[in-house]
Amino acid sequence: MSRATITVDRDFTAGPVPRRIFGNFVEHMGRCVYTGIYEPGHPDADENGYRLDVLELVKELGVTVVRYPGGNFVSGYNWEDGVGPVDQRPRRLDGAWHTVETNAFGLHEFAGWAKKAGVEIMEAVNLGTRGVEAARELVEYANHPGGTYLSDLRKKNGASEPFDIKLWCLGNEMDGPWQIGHKTADEYGRLAQEAGKAMRLVDPSIELVASGSSNRGMPTFGSWEQTVLGHTYDVVDYVSLHAYYEEKEGDAASFLASGVDMDLFIEGVIATADAVRAKGKHSKHINLSFDEWNVWYQTARQGDDMPATIEARGGWYEHPRIIEDEYNVTDAVVVGTLLNSLLRHGDRVSIANQAQLVNVIAPIRSEENGPAWRQSIFWPFARMSELANGEILRLSTTSDRFETAKYGDADIVDASATWDEENGRVAFFLANRGLDEAAEVTATLRGFDTARITRAEVLTVPEGADRFTSNNEQNQDRVGLKPLSDVSVDGGTLHATLPPLSWAVVEVEVTKA
Repeated sequence: MSRATITVDRDFTAGPVPRRIFGNFVEHMGRCVYTGIYEPGHPDADENGYRLDVLELVKELGVTVVRYPGGNFVSGYNWEDGVGPVDQRPRRLDGAWHTVETNAFGLHEFAGWAKKAGVEIMEAVNLGTRGVEAARELVEYANHPGGTYLSDLRKKNGASEPFDIKLWCLGNEMDGPWQIGHKTADEYGRLAQEAGKAMRLVDPSIELVASGSSNRGMPTFGSWEQTVLGHTYDVVDYVSLHAYYEEKEGDAASFLASGVDMDLFIEGVIATADAVRAKGKHSKHINLSFDEWNVWYQTARQGDDMPATIEARGGWYEHPRIIEDEYNVTDAVVVGTLLNSLLRHGDRVSIANQAQLVNVIAPIRSEENGPAWRQSIFWPFARMSELANGEILRLSTTSDRFETAKYGDADIVDASATWDEENGRVAFFLANRGLDEAAEVTATLRGFDTARITRAEVLTVPEGADRFTSNNEQNQDRVGLKPLSDVSVDGGTLHATLPPLSWAVVEVEVTKA
């Protein structure tokens, strides 16, 4: 059996839990929008075409903010195409995903959906094929109360009150050669600076996210952030990070240690941003927006084809099936560790968006004119969003280690924790990365008097199954949370035994000692 010891102290916290880290992402890609969140004519659709079965799962997932409309899609998108009478909107070719965009769903539809879902909007502007004027005009259309051409046009199109969107992304993955309108760091930095300045002149209350590196392996990583923030530091509030992980060639150990890479990525961007702060003698800190992250099987496809293959087949399609990964137990444990990494760095990671919400590498799946269900990765996100409240506790963790080909040795037990003083709860989020051995965890809670365990649940390999077990349309509940039985609290010490390959949440009722 593996072992880990954890110590937390009431007086050692990293700051408040940033609720925006429980964000997600809706892109006009594949079936995320069409037959995902929006399907007029579906038995569970409302009068606006929103799928209520999906909407209920979104609420259960606990999403706080949703990034829209892309993604690669936004770099070739004209926002004006998605407003006004639907029957007058143009059909366009989307080069990012080689699809036909009908524009039946646009800004007004998304704002209405977001209101029903109870989520904040994070809007992205096109800095690929467009620029300062289009970005400025979109802010005026969305946020200005009235009395101008664009704000009155919004009213004419059915929204008498402003959408009041506060979070704005200045483009998407502009460091990537795959991006429509790809730019050098200097080109993008200057454009983002001017676009951000113009947008703030329309609405000074908005928050802006500069486009950072698309992943830590980019050849320009580090230098990109340094150059871009050199141009934009006074204008923006956040810099973005994107990362996707997958199990390659059966290397489960490295895959399970993906959180190590996320830790290094986050800490590298913080160091670069703070170096720019020091060099420029700035007073404010730039925080991080990890606005795309997830498990994504880009190398070993799990069935659905990428746009290049769709193009090779010939033709352009409306909302084809693209990257509809079916997630298993191993994937869910990795997602739990990535959430731990984000939470541990919550003093600087202020926003995070799992990509994407429905069907496209998503925690929720749906079928056209059919059911919607939870994937395995749904559960760690949902429980952490529900229970991670109050303050982030700084952990002192000592764990047995395991070897990985990609990251060296890593902790077998990965953990994060929060203290909700208002409700008198400490929540531990624990992952056992060991494939074969259970893990015995001992956690000491200093400064707290513990009373009882109020929640103890675990996601692990179902009995008689293997780590590749997943949920699908025919078997929607094979992988999920069940009670964690081997757990107790004695005085100020928590004892828990985690099954092999598992993610668990343990919540303890506490008072100040």
